[in-house]
Amino acid sequence: MDHMIFPSQQIGEFSITAISDGYLSASLDLLSNIGSMDASKLQQDAGVSDPSSIHINCYLVRGRGRTILIDAGAGGFKQWGGKLKVNLALAGVQPSDIDTILLTHAHPDHVGGLLDASGEAAFPDAELVIHQHEVSFWEDDGNLSRASERARGNFLFARKVFDQYREKMRLFTESEVLPGISAMPLLGHTAGHSGYRIESCGRSLLIWGDIVHFPQIQIARPDVSIAFDQDPLLSAETRSKLLDVVSSDNILIAGMHLGELGFAHIQRKGHLYRIVYEA
Repeated sequence: MDHMIFPSQQIGEFSITAISDGYLSASLDLLSNIGSMDASKLQQDAGVSDPSSIHINCYLVRGRGRTILIDAGAGGFKQWGGKLKVNLALAGVQPSDIDTILLTHAHPDHVGGLLDASGEAAFPDAELVIHQHEVSFWEDDGNLSRASERARGNFLFARKVFDQYREKMRLFTESEVLPGISAMPLLGHTAGHSGYRIESCGRSLLIWGDIVHFPQIQIARPDVSIAFDQDPLLSAETRSKLLDVVSSDNILIAGMHLGELGFAHIQRKGHLYRIVYEA
């Protein structure tokens, strides 16, 4: 049933399904190195009906006896998203089926779905796997004291999530997180922002987290960063390098803000990149 409803890819022993959590809205004024008129034109030229809309994907990975969730969407935080649980059920998966959750990072639109309406763990049987630098950053009181009012809420929310999963939280610094799945540091967006490379039977997929928020803008213009990036220059540098690698090596990619189709290749022509979604 899930193959009829949700975009899926088979990577050797692993079945990967894009599960939508819905949308959030963010002003194009949050982008740097581009005017909002130019940004809006790129969106319109690509046929995007609402230029400020950002889709939220999570990825369900099944294989080798495991049921893994990569990121958990916004879960209704600030009225963003909130559709993950319903869509997981449509894919035939209940929260108790998830044994492992891999986090790309701890922004609220990626961890909001980890808590239920009462603030308890929404996936009580799952191990939560996250880069050590990510947890250290959000739990540092010095970082909290320097944060803007908007960012303070993100700190407090991330801490709430970590507290609920503390006994089942595994921090990593090395690349292999599970057999067949390795973490890739993707610097600039947050302190421990990580992608996940899934490899099996000679095939591979890179789930690249938040390399882009507005794919039609930031793939055409990798120099364009967003206010959510902790280090906009480093984020742009990481994006440029990664676009070069995935286009040169023809690597299948997935990302939390790629759009509902969930999977794509990046094509390069001269100095320009474009996204080509998998049907």
